[in-house]
Amino acid sequence: MPLLTDVKRVLILRCGALGDLIYATSVIDALRMQYGEDILIDFITTPSIAKLFEYDPRVNHLFHLKHKKVPIFFSPQKRDIIRYSKNNPYDVFISLEFGKQFKSLIKAIHATHKTGMGILETVDSNKPLNRGKTTKLYYRDVIEDSILSLAKPFLIGVPQEQWYQRFSLPKNAIIMAPSNSHNQKKGLNYRAWPFEHWRLLIQSLSAQVPIIIVGARGEEAFFDPIKPYPANVIDMVGKLSIGELITTVKNGIALICTDSATGHIGAAVDTPTFVLMGPNNPITDSPYQSNTNTVYAISLGLSCSPCYKTKTMKRCKDNICMQHITPEMVFNSLKLANIV
Repeated sequence: MPLLTDVKRVLILRCGALGDLIYATSVIDALRMQYGEDILIDFITTPSIAKLFEYDPRVNHLFHLKHKKVPIFFSPQKRDIIRYSKNNPYDVFISLEFGKQFKSLIKAIHATHKTGMGILETVDSNKPLNRGKTTKLYYRDVIEDSILSLAKPFLIGVPQEQWYQRFSLPKNAIIMAPSNSHNQKKGLNYRAWPFEHWRLLIQSLSAQVPIIIVGARGEEAFFDPIKPYPANVIDMVGKLSIGELITTVKNGIALICTDSATGHIGAAVDTPTFVLMGPNNPITDSPYQSNTNTVYAISLGLSCSPCYKTKTMKRCKDNICMQHITPEMVFNSLKLANIV
């Protein structure tokens, strides 16, 4: 099918986790390169992760969809989206959601051309693909190949001057994000790195460079086992909005994290990102590696890995895939990358 012409207004649906939305940001600049920088791009997403676009002038309008499973008849938010699209039909609608809870909404939205998950035929691959690459496949029919190949996640945070005036943080620091989205769930946090490993790594690195510790509001108690911090460590846990976190990570000389949204932020702002991966697949689940960034997936490659969301993981009582990644391994990775 030939590419579309005269595309001026696009609506994109993505309501997953924060990392999923970061993957989806690759579509923004792809559309701008294909159809011009004056294109209007609207997003349907959840209120919490919509904050990712707080300082992003490339996004025209955000539709908040808090209750995704509520039928259209009982959802004022879904009815508002449909009504808006009826009065202002879109040239293109791109769905990046598979869930059945979105089918009626996708069908009801008014757009000349609809594409994406559940609409565009899935491409089978003989090898695993990073989820950032998989996301790009679902808008491949509206973007030419040369642009699609360069498309990558990209984020815009709080302006630099505003960031520096508020926090006065060093710009030569290593950013550390020890937490992940499972930190408050009951039972074993399979993606967590041992607290003792974090303490040892912080101790050795802080003797050479400033360290900034980041984490979300409400996660403060998670960090207690790695305190007290040595000198040259700045605790920013619970103090940064998403926009401020983006700029903080962008200004870092490196980011060290477990499998988390912060890792995807690091890759999207071209900060060298070292992500510790155990149960997750370092190919499919790691931050998207583009032609402008560097992503170092530190994984032991055990025979039982990856096991995320499998019976193997449920039977696991001791996540050695994370525990046996040593601070020395991470330090040596930083050294080989000329970070320290």
